[in-house]
Amino acid sequence: MDIFLPLGIIVSIGAILVGQALEGGHVGSITQFTAFLIVIGGTIGAVMVNYPLNTFMNAFKLAIGAVFSSKIDYESVITQLENYAQVARKEGILSLESKLKDVKDHFLRRGLQYVVDGTEPETLEKILGIEMAYEEERETLSAKVFETAGGFAPTVGILGAVLGLIHVMENLADPSKLGGGIATAFVATVYGVGSANLLFLPLAGNIKIKIRARGVLKELMIEGLMAIATGENPRLLREKLEGFLEKSKNKETKEAAG
Repeated sequence: MDIFLPLGIIVSIGAILVGQALEGGHVGSITQFTAFLIVIGGTIGAVMVNYPLNTFMNAFKLAIGAVFSSKIDYESVITQLENYAQVARKEGILSLESKLKDVKDHFLRRGLQYVVDGTEPETLEKILGIEMAYEEERETLSAKVFETAGGFAPTVGILGAVLGLIHVMENLADPSKLGGGIATAFVATVYGVGSANLLFLPLAGNIKIKIRARGVLKELMIEGLMAIATGENPRLLREKLEGFLEKSKNKETKEAAG
């Protein structure tokens, strides 16, 4: 489980509540179910209009996966590919067919099947590359669901505030209700801006990072499978994959810095 994700949400919300308390406010003043319903319901509805059902549902699957995903162990995959290369050199590529049933990753299993079937390395790279690109594009589109929600939420929050002010204007005859009514109206704005910047946008960023990490893993697998198909020395294969992994990490670091 990625404990950092829920912990970050708890820290951000907790900081706001503590700050509210230090200023002499109380939690009840910013917990308004009506405002919550307007902002979250309105945002979800707008997102539903913007995306098809399968993309919308896949976004929530990715969100759950972002919380419960385990850290990618690149080293174990490199070792696994090195072992396959050793078996292929000693016993022939066809001997890898007996290993297929033990491969848990469906992408690696499919790629290894192509190697066993005698697929040319260039063709192997093209087939798996297309599959990887399609999957990454599909998941990235689903991650954008939360980015879109982060764009809609503040606007819906303002809409909720305006609705609240309309209700206040209807009660101008009773001045005692004006202060509390106005405060309640602006809670919707707090929910809109808060949900966008503390939940939707950070979650979209987290999901994109994990999508890219899985993409790097698949690229690593493709490089290893091509090396096995060409009969490359297992030791050289390991050095090649470790260099590829280091190069990918350096590239991501530069992109993040940029």
